[in-house]
Amino acid sequence: MSQSVWDHPEPLTVDSAPVPEYGSGSLADLLPTLAAGMDVPDMTASLGELSPADRNCVFLIDGLGWEQLKAHPDEAPFMSSLLGSSRGGTGRPLTAGYPATTATSLASIGTGLPPGAHGLPGYTVRNPETGELMNQLRWIPWTKPGTWQPYPTVFQLADAAGVHTAQVSAPQFQNTPLTKIALSGGTFHGRLTGEERMDKAAEQLAAADRSLVYTYYAEVDGKGHRFGMDSDAWRGQLMYVDRLVQRLAEQLPPRAALYVTADHGMIDVPFDEQHRIDFDEDWELRAGVALLGGEGRARHVYAVPGAESDVLTCWREVLGEQFWVASRDEAIAAGWFGPHIDERVYARIGDVVAAARDDVLIIASEREPKESAMVGNHGSMTPAEQHVPLLEVRS
Repeated sequence: MSQSVWDHPEPLTVDSAPVPEYGSGSLADLLPTLAAGMDVPDMTASLGELSPADRNCVFLIDGLGWEQLKAHPDEAPFMSSLLGSSRGGTGRPLTAGYPATTATSLASIGTGLPPGAHGLPGYTVRNPETGELMNQLRWIPWTKPGTWQPYPTVFQLADAAGVHTAQVSAPQFQNTPLTKIALSGGTFHGRLTGEERMDKAAEQLAAADRSLVYTYYAEVDGKGHRFGMDSDAWRGQLMYVDRLVQRLAEQLPPRAALYVTADHGMIDVPFDEQHRIDFDEDWELRAGVALLGGEGRARHVYAVPGAESDVLTCWREVLGEQFWVASRDEAIAAGWFGPHIDERVYARIGDVVAAARDDVLIIASEREPKESAMVGNHGSMTPAEQHVPLLEVRS
């Protein structure tokens, strides 16, 4: 029997979205917990599962979600052997925060604050001062970093408290605005190869009685975006980074803890009209929209003044069975961006916020050609995107 019109699925409700575990199990809770264990003032140990250590190293692997790691034990035998250690031996993941995207997550981890406070609530968001879209990963157009994100980083606070702090990453990241507002404090050590970064991170970890070290690797995410997670290129990167984790783990100095985590997971989205809805070719979605921000699975929609209600109604009607579609105030009230929203951040959030539940994207083939061509994508609140590991090794 054919499906009746009365069986048509109901639109997703805003409160059915799985909100990140801000304050108890999100990326923003990690560094404050570690710093509190090293007696840095005004830090809160929200992750009570973690035992304090004198020397702490965080290795962030861009794009390596919990579900992707669990699905590839052969490519990542060392990290797979540590799955039970995640989140203080509970064997559970952390949540990245919304949206699950690099700029937002790096700011969350570095400041210890959720997106509604640090103010990087998306890949691209409107700057209320200029009315332009601001790309918060590439910092285009340039905006004064300390005005956009005024809070100190955990590294700066730890450094001021006498903890030896260091970041070890690719040299090109040293002077970027995102590094400045999210990850600065102590010393930056630029190293080109993954092996060099692991060796320098271990050296910096041993450089003082109390130390906090951060290191980073990008290409798992890069290959996922370009080729997808079902590619040899992506699996090769996972195999490589698994060896890097083991290399660092084997060099830990005494009284040290290594935490391996990520900024988000990822899903591959098929290339067809059913899974890729093109904003630039959809007159209904474009009606009343002044600016389209965010990314394919986590959109900020900025309406022409006076059209906010109509845009919300239209987006719900067109997308509401596949996306959680909320007004700005509904998304804030539901806690998508954290428990509180700073006044300066409020208008950066879209009049309408759309977060994908299904394996679907809102692409923009004309205005975002590179992003629209990506195989692997992320940003929303599904477990594949939100859940990230917190693997632990202690010396």
